[in-house]
Amino acid sequence: MQKSLQFLDYAVFMVYFLIVAGYGYYIYRKKRKATTDTKDFFLAEGSLTWWAIGASLIASNISAEQFIGMSGSGFAMGLAISTYEWMAAATLVIVAIFFIPVYLKNKIFTMPQFLSQRYDNRVSTVMAVFWLLLYIFVNLTSILYLGALAVQTISGFSFTTCVLGLAIFAVFITLGGMKVIGYTDVIQVFFLILGGLATTYLALNLVAKNFGSDGLWEGVGLLRKMAPEHFHMIFDKSNPHYNDLPGLTVLIGGMWIVNLNYWGCNQYITQRALGADLKTARGGILFAAFLKLMMPIIVVLPGIAAYVLYKNGVFQSEMVDAAGTVKPDHAYPVLLNLLPVGLKGLSFAALTAAIVASLAGKANSISTIFTLDIYRHYFKKDATEEQLVKVGRIAIIVAVIIGVLVAPQLSNLDQGFQYIQEYTGFISPGVFAIFILGFFWKRTTSNAALAGALLSIPLSTLIKFTMPEMPFLDRMGWIFVVIIAIMVIMTLLDPKSKNNPKGLDVDSSMFKTSGGFAIGAVLVCGILAALYTVFW
Repeated sequence: MQKSLQFLDYAVFMVYFLIVAGYGYYIYRKKRKATTDTKDFFLAEGSLTWWAIGASLIASNISAEQFIGMSGSGFAMGLAISTYEWMAAATLVIVAIFFIPVYLKNKIFTMPQFLSQRYDNRVSTVMAVFWLLLYIFVNLTSILYLGALAVQTISGFSFTTCVLGLAIFAVFITLGGMKVIGYTDVIQVFFLILGGLATTYLALNLVAKNFGSDGLWEGVGLLRKMAPEHFHMIFDKSNPHYNDLPGLTVLIGGMWIVNLNYWGCNQYITQRALGADLKTARGGILFAAFLKLMMPIIVVLPGIAAYVLYKNGVFQSEMVDAAGTVKPDHAYPVLLNLLPVGLKGLSFAALTAAIVASLAGKANSISTIFTLDIYRHYFKKDATEEQLVKVGRIAIIVAVIIGVLVAPQLSNLDQGFQYIQEYTGFISPGVFAIFILGFFWKRTTSNAALAGALLSIPLSTLIKFTMPEMPFLDRMGWIFVVIIAIMVIMTLLDPKSKNNPKGLDVDSSMFKTSGGFAIGAVLVCGILAALYTVFW
């Protein structure tokens, strides 16, 4: 198995690098005002179009953890892991209808700002610190680690070289601010989908050739014939992977909390849409929902193909580690090594694109939260716009340096994707409870929110260690219910809550959508219903 890139691959990669860097620099020069203010640097104020918002949402969401982690989970448990992608499409429709109007009407640009506006500074500071820790130590480091792992498998460079290269490229893009990130994301998504489709095509073709036939559809048919157990969306208790995706929880339980928290209360996702007007933001989010429906073709099918090939004697040595254990996360990089010269360069570019776009999005959010919610509140209240942008740039560099130092420590993980989901799940039930009650129940008090924020991690830890057999999605569901109950009781016991001056301005007319959006939303839900019916 050839583990290095040929001259043509490097040439393709360099062309890609020059296009992105050149276009980023062009946008930076073209859109640069005499001085960049914070709204511009952090939000790309009002200058992103619907397709740029949609592409940017997908680019910052899909990264190494998706390509490597989801293909690994596809190898291990099959199509069921697509539920993360498909439920996200439904979630995006809900976020576009109910969440975005509330943010835009109340002029909210960062999540901690929403919390201090709706509750008080204690709640927003506690959450700002939690988010910074989560973004730096779980998200940024795992993207760097999984990304470097993939780049190392394809290029043969050392792990350290890969980590440093990715970090430097990401910093370069992030320092230009949100506008540069938003518009370079459009190119990244194009390369991503192109490279991803090429890999899927080759993987399916290889399956067909292995069984003496030829062509894409034969490949798909063979997958369903050779691995029928990999084509069920809903697991029963007898399935060895029931703990990762516990039955109906993925349709009516904890999966909603994962998705609504991720797409609705997450700085680096909502940041993409908060810089636009309502119609543009909704259009962009709906576009992202359609792209989400297609994602499993690129990130899950290759994993299932690798599984069928492995079961039938191919990749016996590549899929195991030194100790001889099967490592599902090897599936995608192994397939990439099969690509012909030139295409391999393109896929290498696509993967680098995914990693860099996610790193840049994360780093921008870390610096936004640190600068606007911590530095400006506690260190320098009278900081000028120029000083804030400067502090934002320093924060980006510091965060990435921490990521580079911590990333190598993650090398003993089995499935990277599950690690990210589980540990983000320690915070998300509390976050989602605070947001949903803050949005739609005017009485919710600050003390109740503070309790919700502080209880999420201890409760999650308690249940994880006292009831280790409980699937983590179920655990999140129960903790969410408990936190909501505590917050409601605390609020009802507080006599001041009856006329809470901090309740948000919400009326039902905000949730009306245009005819076009409604048709699109119905289409998305119809496709989802069909997919779950076919693959139940």
